[in-house]
Amino acid sequence: MRSTSVTRVIHFCYGHRLLGHGGKCRHLHGHNGVIEVTLRRRRLDRLGMVEDFERIKSGIAKWVKKNLDHKMLLDSRDPLAKILRSEGEPVVLMKGNPTAENIAQLVYGRAKRLKLPVTRVRLWETRDSCAQHPAA
Repeated sequence: MRSTSVTRVIHFCYGHRLLGHGGKCRHLHGHNGVIEVTLRRRRLDRLGMVEDFERIKSGIAKWVKKNLDHKMLLDSRDPLAKILRSEGEPVVLMKGNPTAENIAQLVYGRAKRLKLPVTRVRLWETRDSCAQHPAA
């Protein structure tokens, strides 16, 4: 039996830097990120849906807007975190570098905790570069 999938696109802005990176990503900088959350089911519900887009919006998109949008995402070991917070800047600490890969994993985990049938999260860091969790 074939399955059906739906994808919700979420736009958000964030800043970050990568500790230990040798290139320009070691500096504070920002992105206009795009997240694609894909859900899949073998059978559609009684209304003919994989999942109501409103549930994805109220669950994942709302969480992204509240917790990641217009925030500085930093490694929990980043010495700038304390300084930025003391200046009133919104900082989100992550375990490890806030790479596109780690952000995609974070959003995927959130969708799983909401018991959504998530099969894939893609984070487009730029229009040319994305990370996907889990890998294809």
